[in-house]
Amino acid sequence: MNAPTTTSMLRALPAEHRERLMHTAREVSFPQGARLFEEGGRADRFWIIRTGTVDLDMHVPGRRAAVIETLGRDELVGWSWLFAPHAWHMGAEATTPVRAYEFDGAAIRSMCEDDPVLGLAVAQWVGGIVAHRLNSARTRLLDLYAPYGSGR
Repeated sequence: MNAPTTTSMLRALPAEHRERLMHTAREVSFPQGARLFEEGGRADRFWIIRTGTVDLDMHVPGRRAAVIETLGRDELVGWSWLFAPHAWHMGAEATTPVRAYEFDGAAIRSMCEDDPVLGLAVAQWVGGIVAHRLNSARTRLLDLYAPYGSGR
């Protein structure tokens, strides 16, 4: 759960951009076991966790879904809303009761198009998270499914 500081919107974005995004947020909660989204589904929103934890998982053919990463306080859940075709690349499940800020993906994309400085800041923030999560997915899948000793 120790992700790099770039995953936290509070540390990654300048105060003026955070405030603009937070102005659009709504508070939501999910019970333990709730699925926030499924891999391949329509990605139209994202969340910043206030309390609780969320597991990101990935479908592995012929096996049960592999948990790639566990996210906690201040972390971004969902990045696929930013990139066409706006489909989730992983699934997400609340592993504890979760309280979060929810954002409308289309509204934030529109804000980013209208303000290129905001757009660049959001793209850099989310891009850093994407890079981290893809590396986590690769590492986790190798840990789970590669033959012993087949790593680098």
